[in-house]
Amino acid sequence: MSKRKSFRWVVIALVLCLISAIGASFVQTSGGKVTVKDLRWETPSGHMMSALLYVPDDVSKDNPAPGIVTSHGWYNTREMQDLNYVELARRGYVVISIDMYGHGNSDAVKPEEWMNRGTGMYDAVELMADLPYVDKEKIGVTGHSNGARAANWSINEDNKKDEPLISSVLLIANDAMYTSDPAEPLYWSMQPKDREYVNVYGSRDVGIVAAQYDEFFFRSLKEDGTATVPRDFIDTEPAQSFLNFGIDPTGGEKRKSYEIYKQEVDGQEAARVIYNPAQIHPWNHISKDVVTSTLEFFEDSLGAPHPIAANNQVWQYKVFFNAVGLVGFVIFIVSITKWLLFTETFASLRAVKEAEPMTFRDGRGKLWFWGGLIAGALVSYFSYLKLSTWTVEHITPFFPQYPPFYIGMWCLVTGLFTLMVVGACYFFYSKKNGMDLRMSGVVISFRTLVKTIGLALCVTVLSYSLVFIADYFFKIDFRLWVLTVKAFTPDKLLIALKYLPFFLVFYVANSIAINSFNFIKLGQKDWMNATVLTLFNSLAIIILVAIQYIAFFVTGEVYYNDLSHIIGIWLFPIIVILMVAAVVSRKIYKVTGNPYLAGFINAFIITIMTVTNTLTQL
Repeated sequence: MSKRKSFRWVVIALVLCLISAIGASFVQTSGGKVTVKDLRWETPSGHMMSALLYVPDDVSKDNPAPGIVTSHGWYNTREMQDLNYVELARRGYVVISIDMYGHGNSDAVKPEEWMNRGTGMYDAVELMADLPYVDKEKIGVTGHSNGARAANWSINEDNKKDEPLISSVLLIANDAMYTSDPAEPLYWSMQPKDREYVNVYGSRDVGIVAAQYDEFFFRSLKEDGTATVPRDFIDTEPAQSFLNFGIDPTGGEKRKSYEIYKQEVDGQEAARVIYNPAQIHPWNHISKDVVTSTLEFFEDSLGAPHPIAANNQVWQYKVFFNAVGLVGFVIFIVSITKWLLFTETFASLRAVKEAEPMTFRDGRGKLWFWGGLIAGALVSYFSYLKLSTWTVEHITPFFPQYPPFYIGMWCLVTGLFTLMVVGACYFFYSKKNGMDLRMSGVVISFRTLVKTIGLALCVTVLSYSLVFIADYFFKIDFRLWVLTVKAFTPDKLLIALKYLPFFLVFYVANSIAINSFNFIKLGQKDWMNATVLTLFNSLAIIILVAIQYIAFFVTGEVYYNDLSHIIGIWLFPIIVILMVAAVVSRKIYKVTGNPYLAGFINAFIITIMTVTNTLTQL
């Protein structure tokens, strides 16, 4: 690729990122009618909290609007609530979308502090109540998964006040508090005869979004000792007790989902409703049906200042523009790498001519190729499952984030196995057939290695500069569902350094295998080889996810029910990341003949992505 062509692709990537930033910003500000503010404040909990504040332009002290605090779930950040804050602010609500403590830009805390003040949600409720343009009689809270748990904990905190602040609660992808213990839902382990149902929420309006295929919640013990499945939740005692305002369900009427039930409680009319879409837990994050339920609930409970039909939604356009930015980000990584190869500093890393695929010499070569791919997929599959328990037992305080440790250990195991396979392939086959490790890029000089690391660092810094520019000027990031590239605080770089070695082993080994050993002609086109390797990079976890969820939809429970269900959800973004990493690796190798460059770039960027989108704890 010529310098001019490389620069042209850099410009295309920049244009895509700019279109993404402008388009996403236009949607989330309702065309300029909503002001977005990035908040940082010291809370009564004694920690710094981060949030996005959405203020419709027509609200004021004389024209206050209802306020809603919304929260992401565990291992996510405030931006994951964009579907809610876009639609709620568009309808005139003042919205605060928080980073719970330990997430995003908020301070990390010890696990024993999570329950305090709703992991930060109640701190945001008190801030909301202090805003002069918020109607203090109409403050709602909502959250997804552990964000809903934070809402429950906030209710416990609010119940201590003489004049409670929260009037409306929507719990998405987590249970309500049904029993006499407000700290934890005892129905998980208690026999029905031992449960004491109560109305913890008093006269507040409360709703639950209970997905029929939720991996974590909406199960309860039956009299025979077995557990109910979430698709049957609406018929369970906890659900019926909730819809009957906390009474023993055996004495109440049989109630159904999607109907708002009202009753006078403590002299005020209160509402209860359960929505149960046929979805999995993480799909609530990107569901038009869930947004519709959210809007209908708060319209009934708080009343929208600017009523708009609940099915009239625009957040999907923000998702589209965010995804455009994500595509632009990946294109920029490849194109800026190629363009920098024409600079004086890094010109020596550019290959004289593009690398071309090898051909199979004999049947043994095919056996090594296909056998290596299949063996790698099997190790990837089973090591991911086996490491689930091992990592929980062996993580140390040195590593403040569990998901990167688990994924990092998996990367280390699969990366080392990959190196063993390519090493065996070289000594038992390739060496005898004339393979030159220097010509294939496996052996490089120290000077070249230093330049390779320098170029990888430059590409990483330049690529992430686009993310910080989009965040600073437009308050957006580049994402698609659970696949996220976002701005971060400096402390995340120090955390990333702890996990980087694990990711380096995998992505460097992966690049060596894909390019130096497996860049072999399949069919008539180069893309056929790239397609096969891209597929095999994610094949094991695609199969794992398929087995897990096919069983879920057929039986009502996931296949690997004895392991933490979160490990299946973590694979959704990894499937895409591994595929994209393979493509990036091949494109960079073809113009450099250097497998380490793409390995370093992928490891640097993916490590940062991983540690900036999860939970940090002390």
